[in-house]
Amino acid sequence: MRITEAAQRLGTSPRMLRYRDMLGLLPPVRGTTAAMARAPSGRPRGHRRFGADDLAAVAHALRIERRYDVSPAALAFGLKVLTEPGTRSEVAELGRRIGRIAPVPARALDFEQERALRLLRLPAGRPGRGSAASRARGR
Repeated sequence: MRITEAAQRLGTSPRMLRYRDMLGLLPPVRGTTAAMARAPSGRPRGHRRFGADDLAAVAHALRIERRYDVSPAALAFGLKVLTEPGTRSEVAELGRRIGRIAPVPARALDFEQERALRLLRLPAGRPGRGSAASRARGR
């Protein structure tokens, strides 16, 4: 179906459907047809035809936006965080810096690991500092 009919069924405008498509909130267009060829500017030439999958995706996005009171751009960014590891790690770092995500307990673990490795590297005849054998000898 054409964009006008799809917009009417979804209770939105054709302009908002184009905006959602630009943000990546619609399934990709399958196949390359003459109607969807790209102009030299990179923009699609012709008109997108909306199928059942497209309508279901937009309807689901609309439900999420209403439920969580977010914009289409915010929802698109949420998808980017979920799908791009670099973006995900940067957002997680921000969350740690502002206190919304607990810091990784790696430093304490690193200290304990280094301590264990030091103890494992001791020569067999020489007990470690603070061991029962060294206390018995008065060290």
